[in-house]
Amino acid sequence: PKSSKLFYQKYLINSDYWRKGAPIFVYTGNEGNIEWFAANTGFMLDIAPKFKALLVFIEHRFYGKSMPFGKDSYQSAKTLGYLNSQQALADFAVLITSLKQNLSSEASPVVVFGGSYGGTWFRLKYPHIAIGALASSAPILQFDKLIPWSSFYDAVSQDFKDVSLNCYQVIKGSWAELEAMSTQKQALAELSKTFRTCKSLHSTASARDWLWTAFVYTAMGNYPTKADFMKPLPAYPVQKMCKIIDKIPSEATKLSRAFAAASLYYNYSRSENCFKIEHEVDGHGLHGWDWQTCTEMVMPMTCSKESMFPPSGFDYEEFAEQCQMKYGVSPRPHWITTEFGGERIQKVLKRFGSNIIFSNGMQDPWSRGGVLKNISSSIIALVTEKGAHHVDFRSATKKDPKWLIQLRKQEVEIIQKWLNEYYADL
Repeated sequence: PKSSKLFYQKYLINSDYWRKGAPIFVYTGNEGNIEWFAANTGFMLDIAPKFKALLVFIEHRFYGKSMPFGKDSYQSAKTLGYLNSQQALADFAVLITSLKQNLSSEASPVVVFGGSYGGTWFRLKYPHIAIGALASSAPILQFDKLIPWSSFYDAVSQDFKDVSLNCYQVIKGSWAELEAMSTQKQALAELSKTFRTCKSLHSTASARDWLWTAFVYTAMGNYPTKADFMKPLPAYPVQKMCKIIDKIPSEATKLSRAFAAASLYYNYSRSENCFKIEHEVDGHGLHGWDWQTCTEMVMPMTCSKESMFPPSGFDYEEFAEQCQMKYGVSPRPHWITTEFGGERIQKVLKRFGSNIIFSNGMQDPWSRGGVLKNISSSIIALVTEKGAHHVDFRSATKKDPKWLIQLRKQEVEIIQKWLNEYYADL
């Protein structure tokens, strides 16, 4: 019965360069506050003058201010059940259609832009609403058994290994030291001191997760220029982390060196005197993703022996038990491949899809779950060796490397081609 209710959905709009009939560029939001994604998608603002485009950034339901049940949106599975990809895609479709009508510009072609999860399936599901899509770092193959489950963490490890074998080995060896320390008397007090925590730790797992997060997100954000995506970071932060590790004398413990490197991620701005390891604030509003991974976004991940993380498998029963405890629901591990296409997704795209750019950078661990080869003449894969997580969506700077400039140029040329064909047909 609640499915017929109305709710307020936030969107940001910029009409500075637009004229009626010109294109509408829409960012289909993902798992966080829409202002955060808009601030990290300067590419759309950079190209808007060329296309005289209207820019629209739509917030994903259940994130930011777009709460269907207000303060009760996260109260239980009965309300959270409306947080899923199909509902979100439908939201975008309804909002785009309504906006065009309100602007009396039904003939304006729509191009959608999406990063990571937000760049996955809109064009395939609603080809009559968007004439094309730029999907940057979209892991559409990260589900079920489409790729090896160790791919993600193998890629993170390779990023560090490519910079420094010593750096990779130090991080790889730090987990055993952390485990050994956890068995000692006064372990938590000692760890709290080593990790410079603001408050005493209650679990050694917190210290492990803190390190783990730093290395993963630094690999994702290994941009060629300074950036403030997950955290403020310098250019090529993986190199900077490894430089910290390599400079510290080998007599120091691996754990202390790993901590020093991870501190770059959490304190590059040097504004933190201590670390809130167990009490860090979710500044980007990401918490809804836990629900999505416990229902439909099941991405099995393991750590191989080649990984710099401790070897691990994926235990579906254990994962399902955690989801039951947290939300009272069981995951649907095969739903995404059922809804959007499994092993035949590339054939589905070839047969039913067109006008999609899949952009991936091989520095980004999510790229292993992306489309890395052209599927047809109009479904293009643009792959860069040094690209990180949707780096092409970032604002252009004077320090951008030539490969990044060329990548964006290719994207603009392809979008221009789509628009030329659309207006010619019109």
